[in-house]
Amino acid sequence: MAGLPDISIEDPKSGCSIAELKSECENILSEGDAKLMYYFFLKFDCQNLVKLLKDPEAEINPNGNLSMEQYRDLITSAREINFNVHRYPAFMSIFAREYNYNKDKAGYFPEDAMMLAYYEYAMQCPNKMIAEWSKFNFDIANILTAMIARKNGWNVTDFIQGDNEVTEMIRTNNSKDFDLINEYDYVVDLMKVVDEADPVAKEKKIDAFKWLWLDDKTFFNVFSLEAVFAYFCKLEMLERWEKLDVEQGKETFRQIIENLRGEAKVPEEFKR
Repeated sequence: MAGLPDISIEDPKSGCSIAELKSECENILSEGDAKLMYYFFLKFDCQNLVKLLKDPEAEINPNGNLSMEQYRDLITSAREINFNVHRYPAFMSIFAREYNYNKDKAGYFPEDAMMLAYYEYAMQCPNKMIAEWSKFNFDIANILTAMIARKNGWNVTDFIQGDNEVTEMIRTNNSKDFDLINEYDYVVDLMKVVDEADPVAKEKKIDAFKWLWLDDKTFFNVFSLEAVFAYFCKLEMLERWEKLDVEQGKETFRQIIENLRGEAKVPEEFKR
């Protein structure tokens, strides 16, 4: 971590790419840590799998764990009668096996179904921080979806994915905040995000929530595997932001972070 370039949410460029850092880490991380980082890159594998099931000639994102040959092997083996799920995460093989049966069903969105399966898998990661990060993203997606659905007068339960304490509260509570504020203080800010008319600004605010969450989780663990994982997550955000207007994005994020930090207290030992 000491050798990595510093990155900030206000940076117009990431300084290095996910692909570059991934290549560097392959020779540095221990076997155990590499197995945990697998969960980060697995998200790209899931996205690539959907692309290839739709179009076998599609261009894949190189940030995944698997090679093109492995994706093809996964898809081919998943269609066999006694398919082998042991070479790859079982949920991916099952998804590939059932894709042709589901793809033409009304209301079926393969990207959403794949990411739901990914988050359910990643939430079982033996690393607490990685599991919590997966749940955090999963919950934010469901909460925002529920708020947008309610705002538009749609049936909320038709749009909620998965089952946990948050989705249960959303499905069974009719209050404005689904009675989530008492358990999840960030819901107040998410409610404000829903009212944001600019879709780009809305996405930036959501990513700002996530950036601060990563900062909080790694504040005392600067040289840990968790810090490496968080660094990759931040790089992913910056790579996406690089496609946006640089100057406008920099100022917007600065304001967002300042507003979100509010009266956050810095531990006394770090003030001395």
